[in-house]
Amino acid sequence: MNAVKEQVSEVLLGTEEQPGLSKSALDTFEKFATKDEKTGDLYLGENEFIDAVAPESEDYHKIKRSQYAILFRVADRQRKGRVTLQDWTNFNNLLAKPDAEYEIAFRLFDVQGTGFVRFDDFYEVYNQNKSENSLPFDWESEWASLYIGGKKKRHNMTYPQFSQMLRGLQGERVRQAFLHFDKNGDGYIEPQDFQRIILETAAHKLSDHLLDNLHTLCNISSGSKISYANVRAFQNMIREMDLVELIIRNATAKSNDGKISRTDFLNEAARITRFSLFTPMEADILFHFAGLDEPTGRLGLTDFAKVLDASWHSAYHLGSDAAGAVYDAGSRAMARSRTFFQDVLESAHHFALGSIAGAFGAFMVYPIDLVKTRMQNQRSARVGQLLYKNSIDCARKVIKNEGIRGLYSGVFPQLVGVAPEKAIKLTVNDLVRGKFTDKKTGAIWWPWELLAGGSAGACQVIFTNPLEIVKIRLQVQGEVAKTVEGAQKRSAMWIVRNLGLVGLYKGASACLLRDVPFSAIYFPTYNHLKRDFFGESPTKKLGVVQLLTAGAIAGMPAAYLTTPFDVIKTRLQVEARKGETQYTTLRHCAKTVWREEGFRAFFKGGPARILRSSPQFGFTLAGYEFLQHLLPMPGSDVHGEGVGGHVEPKVGLSEAKAPLPYLRSRNALKIILDLDEDFGKPRVPKGFQGVKGFGGTTGDARL
Repeated sequence: MNAVKEQVSEVLLGTEEQPGLSKSALDTFEKFATKDEKTGDLYLGENEFIDAVAPESEDYHKIKRSQYAILFRVADRQRKGRVTLQDWTNFNNLLAKPDAEYEIAFRLFDVQGTGFVRFDDFYEVYNQNKSENSLPFDWESEWASLYIGGKKKRHNMTYPQFSQMLRGLQGERVRQAFLHFDKNGDGYIEPQDFQRIILETAAHKLSDHLLDNLHTLCNISSGSKISYANVRAFQNMIREMDLVELIIRNATAKSNDGKISRTDFLNEAARITRFSLFTPMEADILFHFAGLDEPTGRLGLTDFAKVLDASWHSAYHLGSDAAGAVYDAGSRAMARSRTFFQDVLESAHHFALGSIAGAFGAFMVYPIDLVKTRMQNQRSARVGQLLYKNSIDCARKVIKNEGIRGLYSGVFPQLVGVAPEKAIKLTVNDLVRGKFTDKKTGAIWWPWELLAGGSAGACQVIFTNPLEIVKIRLQVQGEVAKTVEGAQKRSAMWIVRNLGLVGLYKGASACLLRDVPFSAIYFPTYNHLKRDFFGESPTKKLGVVQLLTAGAIAGMPAAYLTTPFDVIKTRLQVEARKGETQYTTLRHCAKTVWREEGFRAFFKGGPARILRSSPQFGFTLAGYEFLQHLLPMPGSDVHGEGVGGHVEPKVGLSEAKAPLPYLRSRNALKIILDLDEDFGKPRVPKGFQGVKGFGGTTGDARL
């Protein structure tokens, strides 16, 4: 019973998440946690932690899933072999920091939690994780001493010092490895030695295409060996991958055929860069690896993707004999198809929910709408006595003369028509608003808000006008039956057949003049009330009460200010009775009403319109948002399997779609793996060392 009360309270009044831990992070913890049999407390063991931070749906081709256990050591600050809810909260707060990647690495080596990294602790953790056959690294070197002090003058490293050391570590590893293989000191090494250096220092950051063809670097010069200049140029190029991609995108966009030459690249680099100028050798290396399958020298984005995109898979790893370029093109086509069909399904989902919500909102306020219509249609210059003194009098007389059912005259076509009408309005507003909303900040410029609302209002008229004219004639025929002797009661189908297609759009111009400004006022006001007045945010979800209130308040100015156009539309669409003026056009109707009834006539039914429109749209939008929560788009649940977007983009040169915490977890591992490719991998028992497939020298060096 208490659980039911809490759920009802959340729906009505909303929820607000505590700043310590988001609801999604808490759901993830509870989903994978194990309960302690003695205390009943929930906790994550190492395997459960990996399941929580590294979903199985991801691609772990570069960084193995087991290596995410490194993050478990960071989260388990008390070294108890378990991560409690408090530990999980602290870890998620750490991931939210803008420099989380380097701080994770720092905390891994800050074993004692003092805020400093002692060299002895660092060296111990380093030795425990590096592979036994890895290339040697001299921590007594001049480079290392500059960061940690000489052997007799070691000093603890602060977080900024430690981070800066990691930043330059990969370059020093490559330099020392080159010296290790350059036995005779002539400044050259064999291609296979260069390949081993890169595989052990940067395999987690480079594509299969690049790794498989490292030995061909010697082909950019006349000799058969690789110089230190070649190695340094290669390293500079991979270090500036992001800048290289920007230059390539700009240059290919300016090219007529989408392809560029080495000259085009260097020219564009000169336009974009200020200090990071690329040398001729660096450009040669880029075009060499990107153009191995394209000898013409003019390369496109698909060629460069094989070099720049770390997630690029070779045909071998794809389980296919197809060439990489064919796979890349096919992946792009499939990605576009998935996006298209996903958009169609998402729009259909919004449409269905909007239809249900629209019908619900219309039904709730239909009696008020009927009173509003009859009041607007009542003419001061009508022959005989006025039927209604005011809206309340109108409602009383409808109940007296026609019964309670009279208040719902014409409700069926209203429910049938309002479903697509409101669905179109809500869907178009969502789509247009989404196109102009900053994806990172969620901000939108207010003119775009007006455009989104106005567009929604304009699009709905295709359904609104036929619906309105049928509904209005059904709403007033009960009144006609009591005042005009011999008047026949008509059905909705008779009215449709009698009017014809053209007649159904009578008064469409007035309908546009009413609906466009109404929606342009309503939607921005509603969104700002939710965000600025009620405080809606990613951590605070509003309840039905707040949504209804925001919708009702937003509907007041929108409804009243557009009442004149609603009056004109009603007069144009209602069939004139004997002795009444027959309106011909929008202008004729406005002039006649002004002349015969005065300015106040344009606001007839204004209060009733406010009482109808405000709660109707409140009910509709509240119902829409409630249904979105109750019936989410299949496959869009961010708390389900996966992370709601890939950590590594599946298609070349596209941004990762996963939330920042997952991206920062991956990037932190990339920084740590600069120390050693085997960091965090399960240790191989001594009896299995040297056995193929168990990490020995006879096994695959890239396993």
